[in-house]
Amino acid sequence: MLRGIREQPEETPQPAPRQIFQERQRISGLPLYLQGYLSVRHSSCQEFRAYWTELRGTTLFFYDDKKAPTYSQKLDISALTSATSVHPDENNSAQFILMLPNGELELKANDSECGKEWKGFILTVTKLSVPPDESLLPGQLRRMHEVLEKEKKRIMCNKCPSASLNRNSPPSSTLTTLPTCFYAVSRQEAIEMLEKNPSCGNLILRPGSDSKNYAITIRHELDAPCLKHYKVISKGTSYVIKLEKQVTLPSLQDVVSYFVTQTRGNLKPFVIETRAAEDPVF
Repeated sequence: MLRGIREQPEETPQPAPRQIFQERQRISGLPLYLQGYLSVRHSSCQEFRAYWTELRGTTLFFYDDKKAPTYSQKLDISALTSATSVHPDENNSAQFILMLPNGELELKANDSECGKEWKGFILTVTKLSVPPDESLLPGQLRRMHEVLEKEKKRIMCNKCPSASLNRNSPPSSTLTTLPTCFYAVSRQEAIEMLEKNPSCGNLILRPGSDSKNYAITIRHELDAPCLKHYKVISKGTSYVIKLEKQVTLPSLQDVVSYFVTQTRGNLKPFVIETRAAEDPVF
Protein backbone atom coordinates (compact mmCIF):
# COMPACT_ATOMS: atom_id res chain seq x y z
CA MET A 1 0.00 0.00 0.00
CA LEU A 2 1.32 3.42 -0.92
CA ARG A 3 1.64 5.77 2.01
CA GLY A 4 1.20 9.54 2.22
CA ILE A 5 2.73 12.09 -0.10
CA ARG A 6 6.26 13.35 -0.58
CA GLU A 7 7.46 16.28 -2.66
CA GLN A 8 9.61 15.33 -5.61
CA PRO A 9 13.25 16.41 -5.20
CA GLU A 10 14.30 19.16 -7.54
CA GLU A 11 17.82 17.91 -8.33
CA THR A 12 18.59 16.30 -11.67
CA PRO A 13 18.51 12.49 -11.31
CA GLN A 14 21.99 10.95 -11.23
CA PRO A 15 22.99 7.28 -11.32
CA ALA A 16 23.41 5.56 -7.99
CA PRO A 17 27.00 5.19 -6.74
CA ARG A 18 28.77 2.08 -7.96
CA GLN A 19 28.37 0.04 -4.79
CA ILE A 20 24.65 0.79 -4.58
CA PHE A 21 24.20 -0.06 -8.26
CA GLN A 22 25.98 -3.39 -7.78
CA GLU A 23 23.84 -4.30 -4.78
CA ARG A 24 20.64 -3.46 -6.67
CA GLN A 25 21.89 -5.49 -9.63
CA ARG A 26 22.66 -8.45 -7.36
CA ILE A 27 19.23 -8.34 -5.70
CA SER A 28 17.18 -7.87 -8.88
CA GLY A 29 19.25 -9.95 -11.30
CA LEU A 30 17.84 -7.80 -14.11
CA PRO A 31 19.38 -5.26 -16.52
CA LEU A 32 18.78 -1.57 -15.84
CA TYR A 33 17.04 0.27 -18.70
CA LEU A 34 15.87 3.56 -17.16
CA GLN A 35 15.95 5.32 -13.79
CA GLY A 36 14.76 8.55 -12.20
CA TYR A 37 12.15 10.02 -9.90
CA LEU A 38 8.48 9.12 -10.42
CA SER A 39 5.46 9.92 -8.29
CA VAL A 40 3.21 6.90 -7.91
CA ARG A 41 -0.45 6.51 -7.01
CA HIS A 42 -2.27 3.21 -6.76
CA SER A 43 -5.95 3.04 -7.69
CA SER A 44 -6.83 2.55 -4.01
CA CYS A 45 -4.92 5.66 -2.86
CA GLN A 46 -5.72 9.35 -3.04
CA GLU A 47 -2.22 10.80 -2.87
CA PHE A 48 0.94 10.45 -4.95
CA ARG A 49 4.21 9.37 -3.39
CA ALA A 50 7.64 10.04 -4.93
CA TYR A 51 10.08 7.16 -5.44
CA TRP A 52 13.44 6.74 -7.07
CA THR A 53 12.35 4.30 -9.77
CA GLU A 54 14.22 1.79 -11.89
CA LEU A 55 12.95 -0.09 -14.93
CA ARG A 56 14.75 -3.43 -14.96
CA GLY A 57 13.58 -5.94 -17.53
CA THR A 58 9.80 -5.77 -17.30
CA THR A 59 9.75 -4.86 -13.60
CA LEU A 60 9.55 -1.46 -11.93
CA PHE A 61 11.55 -1.21 -8.70
CA PHE A 62 10.63 1.60 -6.27
CA TYR A 63 13.16 2.92 -3.76
CA ASP A 64 12.38 5.22 -0.82
CA ASP A 65 15.62 7.08 -1.52
CA LYS A 66 17.98 7.44 -4.48
CA LYS A 67 20.80 5.98 -2.39
CA ALA A 68 18.85 3.08 -0.87
CA PRO A 69 20.52 -0.22 -1.86
CA THR A 70 17.27 -2.20 -1.64
CA TYR A 71 13.84 -1.54 -3.10
CA SER A 72 10.79 -1.00 -0.91
CA GLN A 73 8.25 -2.16 -3.50
CA LYS A 74 8.22 -3.58 -6.99
CA LEU A 75 5.74 -4.12 -9.81
CA ASP A 76 5.82 -6.70 -12.60
CA ILE A 77 4.47 -4.96 -15.71
CA SER A 78 5.03 -7.80 -18.20
CA ALA A 79 1.26 -8.26 -18.58
CA LEU A 80 0.66 -4.54 -19.25
CA THR A 81 -2.60 -3.93 -21.12
CA SER A 82 -2.10 -0.26 -21.97
CA ALA A 83 -0.38 2.97 -20.99
CA THR A 84 -2.66 6.00 -21.28
CA SER A 85 -1.46 9.60 -21.02
CA VAL A 86 -3.28 12.08 -18.78
CA HIS A 87 -3.36 15.83 -19.41
CA PRO A 88 -0.56 17.68 -17.58
CA ASP A 89 -1.48 19.11 -14.19
CA GLU A 90 -1.02 22.70 -13.03
CA ASN A 91 2.70 22.05 -12.47
CA ASN A 92 3.12 20.76 -16.05
CA SER A 93 3.92 17.29 -14.71
CA ALA A 94 3.40 14.45 -17.19
CA GLN A 95 1.02 11.74 -16.00
CA PHE A 96 0.09 8.38 -17.45
CA ILE A 97 -1.84 5.34 -16.25
CA LEU A 98 -0.62 1.74 -16.51
CA MET A 99 -3.48 -0.71 -16.95
CA LEU A 100 -2.65 -4.15 -15.54
CA PRO A 101 -4.72 -7.31 -15.01
CA ASN A 102 -4.84 -6.70 -11.24
CA GLY A 103 -5.61 -2.98 -11.42
CA GLU A 104 -4.12 0.32 -12.50
CA LEU A 105 -1.19 2.44 -11.41
CA GLU A 106 -0.84 6.16 -12.09
CA LEU A 107 2.65 7.54 -12.64
CA LYS A 108 3.74 11.17 -12.74
CA ALA A 109 7.06 12.53 -14.04
CA ASN A 110 8.60 15.96 -13.47
CA ASP A 111 7.95 17.17 -17.02
CA SER A 112 6.53 16.10 -20.35
CA GLU A 113 9.88 14.91 -21.77
CA CYS A 114 10.49 12.61 -18.79
CA GLY A 115 6.93 11.37 -18.98
CA LYS A 116 7.19 10.51 -22.68
CA GLU A 117 10.48 8.75 -22.06
CA TRP A 118 9.14 6.62 -19.22
CA LYS A 119 6.00 5.70 -21.12
CA GLY A 120 8.03 4.92 -24.25
CA PHE A 121 10.50 2.65 -22.46
CA ILE A 122 7.73 0.82 -20.59
CA LEU A 123 5.86 0.14 -23.84
CA THR A 124 9.09 -0.92 -25.56
CA VAL A 125 9.92 -3.67 -23.06
CA THR A 126 6.36 -4.90 -22.52
CA LYS A 127 5.22 -4.86 -26.15
CA LEU A 128 8.68 -5.63 -27.61
CA SER A 129 8.22 -2.78 -30.05
CA VAL A 130 9.28 0.87 -30.01
CA PRO A 131 6.09 2.98 -29.89
CA PRO A 132 5.39 5.08 -33.04
CA ASP A 133 5.38 8.40 -31.17
CA GLU A 134 6.41 11.28 -33.42
CA SER A 135 7.09 13.50 -30.40
CA LEU A 136 9.96 11.30 -29.19
CA LEU A 137 13.41 12.79 -29.75
CA PRO A 138 15.97 10.99 -31.97
CA GLY A 139 18.17 10.22 -28.95
CA GLN A 140 15.23 8.72 -27.06
CA LEU A 141 14.27 6.56 -30.04
CA ARG A 142 17.84 5.33 -30.43
CA ARG A 143 18.02 4.31 -26.76
CA MET A 144 14.65 2.56 -26.98
CA HIS A 145 15.83 0.54 -29.97
CA GLU A 146 18.97 -0.42 -28.01
CA VAL A 147 16.87 -1.48 -25.00
CA LEU A 148 14.53 -3.43 -27.29
CA GLU A 149 17.43 -5.53 -28.59
CA LYS A 150 18.72 -6.12 -25.05
CA GLU A 151 15.28 -7.20 -23.83
CA LYS A 152 14.82 -9.59 -26.77
CA LYS A 153 18.20 -11.18 -26.00
CA ARG A 154 17.30 -11.44 -22.31
CA ILE A 155 14.07 -13.26 -23.16
CA MET A 156 15.91 -15.63 -25.48
CA CYS A 157 18.51 -16.37 -22.79
CA ASN A 158 15.76 -17.16 -20.30
CA LYS A 159 14.29 -19.65 -22.77
CA CYS A 160 17.73 -21.24 -23.25
CA PRO A 161 19.31 -21.56 -19.78
CA SER A 162 22.61 -22.81 -21.19
CA ALA A 163 22.99 -19.55 -23.11
CA SER A 164 22.31 -17.38 -20.08
CA LEU A 165 25.76 -17.74 -18.50
CA ASN A 166 27.60 -14.49 -18.10
CA ARG A 167 30.74 -14.81 -20.20
CA ASN A 168 32.50 -12.33 -17.95
CA SER A 169 31.81 -14.40 -14.85
CA PRO A 170 34.09 -17.17 -13.61
CA PRO A 171 33.28 -20.72 -14.84
CA SER A 172 30.36 -22.69 -13.44
CA SER A 173 28.76 -19.58 -11.94
CA THR A 174 25.08 -18.75 -12.28
CA LEU A 175 22.93 -16.48 -10.19
CA THR A 176 21.25 -19.48 -8.61
CA THR A 177 24.47 -21.19 -7.46
CA LEU A 178 26.38 -18.24 -6.06
CA PRO A 179 26.38 -17.83 -2.27
CA THR A 180 24.68 -14.74 -0.86
CA CYS A 181 28.06 -13.31 0.13
CA PHE A 182 29.21 -13.15 -3.50
CA TYR A 183 29.63 -9.65 -4.89
CA ALA A 184 30.97 -8.69 -8.32
CA VAL A 185 33.49 -6.26 -6.84
CA SER A 186 37.22 -5.71 -7.00
CA ARG A 187 39.69 -6.52 -4.22
CA GLN A 188 39.74 -2.89 -3.05
CA GLU A 189 35.95 -2.57 -3.16
CA ALA A 190 35.61 -5.73 -1.07
CA ILE A 191 37.98 -4.26 1.53
CA GLU A 192 35.95 -1.04 1.68
CA MET A 193 32.68 -2.93 2.04
CA LEU A 194 34.04 -4.93 4.99
CA GLU A 195 35.54 -1.85 6.67
CA LYS A 196 32.40 0.28 6.32
CA ASN A 197 29.84 -2.42 7.23
CA PRO A 198 31.33 -4.63 9.98
CA SER A 199 27.89 -5.60 11.27
CA CYS A 200 27.02 -7.25 7.94
CA GLY A 201 29.76 -9.88 8.18
CA ASN A 202 33.47 -10.23 7.51
CA LEU A 203 33.80 -12.62 4.55
CA ILE A 204 33.19 -11.77 0.89
CA LEU A 205 33.37 -14.08 -2.10
CA ARG A 206 34.30 -12.16 -5.26
CA PRO A 207 35.69 -12.68 -8.77
CA GLY A 208 39.43 -13.34 -8.92
CA SER A 209 41.80 -10.82 -10.50
CA ASP A 210 41.95 -12.94 -13.68
CA SER A 211 38.11 -12.93 -13.98
CA LYS A 212 38.27 -16.71 -14.49
CA ASN A 213 38.31 -17.85 -10.89
CA TYR A 214 37.28 -16.57 -7.46
CA ALA A 215 38.77 -15.06 -4.33
CA ILE A 216 37.82 -14.83 -0.67
CA THR A 217 38.43 -11.57 1.20
CA ILE A 218 38.19 -11.64 4.99
CA ARG A 219 38.59 -9.04 7.72
CA HIS A 220 38.83 -10.09 11.33
CA GLU A 221 39.81 -8.39 14.56
CA LEU A 222 42.83 -9.60 16.48
CA ASP A 223 45.02 -7.03 18.21
CA ALA A 224 44.25 -4.91 15.15
CA PRO A 225 42.06 -5.33 12.06
CA CYS A 226 43.54 -8.01 9.79
CA LEU A 227 42.77 -8.38 6.07
CA LYS A 228 43.51 -11.52 4.07
CA HIS A 229 42.77 -12.76 0.56
CA TYR A 230 42.59 -16.36 -0.64
CA LYS A 231 42.47 -17.67 -4.20
CA VAL A 232 39.69 -20.11 -5.10
CA ILE A 233 40.43 -21.95 -8.36
CA SER A 234 37.66 -23.46 -10.45
CA LYS A 235 38.75 -26.95 -11.49
CA GLY A 236 36.18 -28.94 -13.44
CA THR A 237 33.16 -29.26 -11.17
CA SER A 238 35.18 -28.56 -8.02
CA TYR A 239 36.85 -25.58 -6.33
CA VAL A 240 40.34 -25.53 -4.87
CA ILE A 241 41.23 -23.16 -2.00
CA LYS A 242 44.89 -22.18 -2.36
CA LEU A 243 46.18 -22.74 1.17
CA GLU A 244 49.48 -24.16 2.40
CA LYS A 245 47.65 -27.48 2.14
CA GLN A 246 45.14 -27.13 -0.68
CA VAL A 247 41.50 -27.91 0.04
CA THR A 248 39.16 -29.17 -2.72
CA LEU A 249 35.40 -28.76 -2.31
CA PRO A 250 32.39 -29.50 -4.56
CA SER A 251 30.71 -26.07 -4.50
CA LEU A 252 31.26 -22.40 -3.73
CA GLN A 253 28.82 -22.66 -0.84
CA ASP A 254 31.05 -25.37 0.60
CA VAL A 255 34.02 -23.03 0.19
CA VAL A 256 32.28 -20.36 2.26
CA SER A 257 31.16 -22.94 4.84
CA TYR A 258 34.74 -24.23 5.14
CA PHE A 259 36.01 -20.80 6.22
CA VAL A 260 33.14 -20.39 8.69
CA THR A 261 33.64 -23.86 10.19
CA GLN A 262 37.43 -23.67 10.41
CA THR A 263 37.22 -20.39 12.34
CA ARG A 264 34.46 -21.74 14.60
CA GLY A 265 32.06 -19.10 13.40
CA ASN A 266 34.40 -16.14 13.79
CA LEU A 267 34.07 -15.54 10.07
CA LYS A 268 30.57 -14.68 8.91
CA PRO A 269 29.39 -14.31 5.28
CA PHE A 270 28.91 -10.65 4.37
CA VAL A 271 25.23 -10.07 3.63
CA ILE A 272 23.58 -6.67 3.60
CA GLU A 273 20.29 -6.83 5.47
CA THR A 274 17.43 -6.22 3.06
CA ARG A 275 13.70 -5.92 3.19
CA ALA A 276 13.73 -6.90 -0.48
CA ALA A 277 13.88 -10.55 0.50
CA GLU A 278 10.26 -10.27 1.53
CA ASP A 279 9.41 -9.21 -2.03
CA PRO A 280 6.74 -6.63 -1.20
CA VAL A 281 4.60 -5.65 -4.16
CA PHE A 282 2.00 -3.06 -4.96
